[in-house]
Amino acid sequence: MKKIGITGSLASGKTTASKILSYKRGPLFNADKLVKTIYKNVNFKRKAARILKINKKKNFKTEIKAKVLKDKMFLKKLEKIIHPIVRKEMVKFIKKNKSKKFVFLEIPLLIESKLTRYFDIIIFVKSKKTLRLKRYKHKFKKNTKLFEFLNKKQIKDSEKLKYCDHIVVNNESLSILKKKLLNIIKHYE
Repeated sequence: MKKIGITGSLASGKTTASKILSYKRGPLFNADKLVKTIYKNVNFKRKAARILKINKKKNFKTEIKAKVLKDKMFLKKLEKIIHPIVRKEMVKFIKKNKSKKFVFLEIPLLIESKLTRYFDIIIFVKSKKTLRLKRYKHKFKKNTKLFEFLNKKQIKDSEKLKYCDHIVVNNESLSILKKKLLNIIKHYE
């Protein structure tokens, strides 16, 4: 089994790249989707509300976003709760699919979370900041302040590149992105 990690900066096109790479090749683990599911879990909300001192009766995600922007240490506290859950589910996913030729794991903070040792191949999806901001605004209703905050929390692309086997620049069309990704994966098929 080849464990392929897909990472990149905020709104760089990781999800699109992950879907292209994994299509008919192997199962895909998406850390962001898992986090969304975790946020809906009643037990998690109860625990997080207690530890983070937030109101679980309000819109949970909205409350978290507001706290993240107000309190610089809040994100660290949140990550201490959520990252171990994501890591545990990631390991479970890998074990469950050990008979597959490929498993794909889309993990935005793969390098920041020091997860490189879990992967045979790491693909970094890179995109210009202006384009990433445009994509983010389109997807998340123009929340520029949150984009800037989260973008600053990530390691610079130049540092991330040191840990990656392949870099895919995603500043052009979907067909060009697909061509670049297929050229990478064909070396392992």
